[in-house]
Amino acid sequence: MEERLVQRLAGLREARGWSLEELAAASGISRATLSRLERGESSPTAALLGKLCAVYGMPMSRLIAEAEAQPAQLIRQSEQAEWRDPETGFVRRMVSPPARGFGAELIEGRLPAGAVIDYEQPPVRGMEQHLWLLDGLLDYTLEGKVYHLQPGDCLRFHLFGPTRFSAGPDGAHYLIAICEP
Repeated sequence: MEERLVQRLAGLREARGWSLEELAAASGISRATLSRLERGESSPTAALLGKLCAVYGMPMSRLIAEAEAQPAQLIRQSEQAEWRDPETGFVRRMVSPPARGFGAELIEGRLPAGAVIDYEQPPVRGMEQHLWLLDGLLDYTLEGKVYHLQPGDCLRFHLFGPTRFSAGPDGAHYLIAICEP
């Protein structure tokens, strides 16, 4: 999965005719880091993928779906793609079957105790999201305002600016429904 993800990232850059230098300037990620990533010498973090998705104007879930080998209408839990952030231990599972042409997706997230992930900008401005906390505690910062979520809480919003996920002492387990504008 990670190899296909890295290949997809390289393909997106090449399809736009961008050099590594141009992508580095657009994303704020160093050319050396991008080069190591495309050669498979380093694993992408959630923050790095967030920056690249913002440059390409696509949600992270779509990027991961496009890296999937076989799209289907029904995908069993055991077959759902999982991605682990090597920096934070964050696990992201694509609940919705990967497919192009659909505007909404479900993503499950598990953030370990005390882990923090910052996204400087949304992958797609104005994207609608529904964040439903299943277990644990989560402080979610949306454009500077902190929402303290407890199990069962659901936050609905349009995404325009920076965000932060900060897990409580027992971690956080949640679902996010994303809907493209």
